[in-house]
Amino acid sequence: MQPNQPNQTSQTSQNDPVDRKVVLVTGASSGIGEGIATRLVAEGHHVVAGARRTGHLRALADRTAGAATRSGGSLHPLELDVTERASVAAFVDGARRRFGRVDVFVNNAGVMPLSRLDSLLVDEWDRMIDVNVRGLLHGIAAALPVFADQGSGHFVTIASIGAHQVVPTSAVYSASKYAAWAITEGLRQESDPSIRVTTVSPGVVDSELADSITDPGAAAAMRTYRANAIAPDAIARAVGFAIDQPADVDVNEVIVRPTRQR
Repeated sequence: MQPNQPNQTSQTSQNDPVDRKVVLVTGASSGIGEGIATRLVAEGHHVVAGARRTGHLRALADRTAGAATRSGGSLHPLELDVTERASVAAFVDGARRRFGRVDVFVNNAGVMPLSRLDSLLVDEWDRMIDVNVRGLLHGIAAALPVFADQGSGHFVTIASIGAHQVVPTSAVYSASKYAAWAITEGLRQESDPSIRVTTVSPGVVDSELADSITDPGAAAAMRTYRANAIAPDAIARAVGFAIDQPADVDVNEVIVRPTRQR
């Protein structure tokens, strides 16, 4: 199967247990997104993994094949650019055609090119807004009608500890993640009770996020800041906990960070 050509005839088995979910994960080619996809496949869910780097997604599918066989789950790579509304719509539509439903949409894709405001890295500011804010809104716009039609669904937003605090170099990033928090909280309040909404805010996690920092001062500060990072699986466990709750339980918000991060 090519990453951008989903199987249009495959459906979930009628014998699937009721707790086996169809979970869409954006930004699944590395870091937290890869960790979430890996864990959920091992827990027996059907994961549709989206990202621009389709080679990374194919490698992820290969790495999770053994776990999928053991658990009954699966991983299906699809090319995705969250900054393009049509791409996100096709991502959701492809998953729905393959499985007949979408149970969970994990808005995880994000970028973090930190810098001081007086560095005037405006293109990087724009990129953060496009991915971290517009990408989130595109996911909501694509999945919300599906959830409303089904009468069920679960949004999970991967925000950041930056949604709760601002430090030098984080002004734009924190603003984008506060926006993610605010949008998701508004979605929770506006949604029908059949639709669950969760925000997970990670602290320092091993990932490629810091690799996009071009500002030398911010990059140096981040190397010190990330000395006590935790593994992406810590965030994946929080997501697994939230989506595995009974339908009448809505885990609204979780903050997960290293014990040494204060």
